[in-house]
Amino acid sequence: MEIGVPKETKDREFRVGLSPSSVRVLADNGHSVFVETHAGVGAGFTDEDYQQAGAKIVSTAKAAWNRDLVVKVKEPLSPEYQFLQPGQLLFTYLHLAADRKLTETAIERGVCAIAYETVELPDGRLPLLTPMSVIAGRLSIQIGARFLERQQGGRGVLLGGVPGVKPGHVVVLGGGVVGTEAARMAVGMGARVQILDINVDRLAYLESLFGSRVELLYSESLQIEAAVSDADLLIGAVLVPGRRAPILVPRSFVGQMRPGSVIIDVAVDQGGCVETLHPTSHSNPTYLEEEVVHYGVPNMPGAVPWTATQALNNSTLPYVVELANSGVKALEKDGRLAKGLNVHQHQLIHPVLQEVFPDMS
Repeated sequence: MEIGVPKETKDREFRVGLSPSSVRVLADNGHSVFVETHAGVGAGFTDEDYQQAGAKIVSTAKAAWNRDLVVKVKEPLSPEYQFLQPGQLLFTYLHLAADRKLTETAIERGVCAIAYETVELPDGRLPLLTPMSVIAGRLSIQIGARFLERQQGGRGVLLGGVPGVKPGHVVVLGGGVVGTEAARMAVGMGARVQILDINVDRLAYLESLFGSRVELLYSESLQIEAAVSDADLLIGAVLVPGRRAPILVPRSFVGQMRPGSVIIDVAVDQGGCVETLHPTSHSNPTYLEEEVVHYGVPNMPGAVPWTATQALNNSTLPYVVELANSGVKALEKDGRLAKGLNVHQHQLIHPVLQEVFPDMS
């Protein structure tokens, strides 16, 4: 099969769909991989690295896109819509629930779109979302600590505090992978940490993980309001697979936060759980609303592309090999991949997306 790897076009997105080591595996399986020139440079991979692994370097995005299977990291942006073809396999993060236009275009163009974020194991785990969730969770604290600095517009709070001065207060909404990794980093820095979640069993698991180092609270409106109003750093880590994230923090809650506090909503690519937060970019990552610093970069792991590309490929490669070997029939053989199918033959397939967009079903 011919496999295309275009250069990512999202602002400062330096990850790449396939690493040279993944290309080598595919080449050894008899497949031809076409990589757009300089697609991997931002992640530390040269065109020569790809050529040595067995790839062919192509000079245009069109040449990379014009293949049976296209492997990316982020969803196609509007200039790329023209490259979508009937029957073409597209394997990438899509987050269609938050993007009506892309959903309409994928249906119209007849592409077979398989989303990393909805590939699902029998136990409900999301294996292709997890590696980036780990990175985004850890980055959220690293970035939050930076923007709490006064020179960055923050309150001037050191998360870990110092002897004689209390530490910063970190509130994490959601105790899944992102929230757990955020809490792990915040605890390591010495911050005071609260996690709020509606899953009591998950809270019990987090207690076994963190003990008394993290305050674990059941997530309901009054509890959220009290925690948010006192937070120096608020992390949105709410995930409802395939759906838009629910708004848990209305503007009135944000208005109670101290000036210079920071909000980072990792769920922004699914719509976000904070009413006042909208998507930003790596070039312009923050803005002030209600005197609070808002950070809404939807591709946070793109800030560490060398790590993120390899972590993502470690998880995606077995599925890419399946798709390359069997084409669309891989969806019949592998129930995990079948869960990832969002759009096929001009139809919206995923049941959650059918609920989100009933007029397209």
